[in-house]
Amino acid sequence: MDTKTLVNALKALADPTRLKIITLLNTRSCCVCELVPIFGISQPAVSKHMSRLKSADLVIETRKGQWVFYSINQERFEQVCHALGNLPDYSHEFEKLGEQGLLVTCE
Repeated sequence: MDTKTLVNALKALADPTRLKIITLLNTRSCCVCELVPIFGISQPAVSKHMSRLKSADLVIETRKGQWVFYSINQERFEQVCHALGNLPDYSHEFEKLGEQGLLVTCE
């Protein structure tokens, strides 16, 4: 997963409401109308959160008649988890600081 995609997903998850939505969707798919009473916010507000999660490719929507059900995009969620567990090594940045005499030591 490239850095830009990871950052976009993490920004989407940084909101407490969206993080809770993802946690709920990790249990089962649901409709926005089910989330409204859980969060105590308006349907358009929940839909806006879902739109943000969808734009980060963290949720998938499925139409069933007039209803739209959302589920977690398990593949993307696993990619984000994997990326977080395998962050790149930037320790060379400290080496550069050391070479420039800019490392701070608190002794």
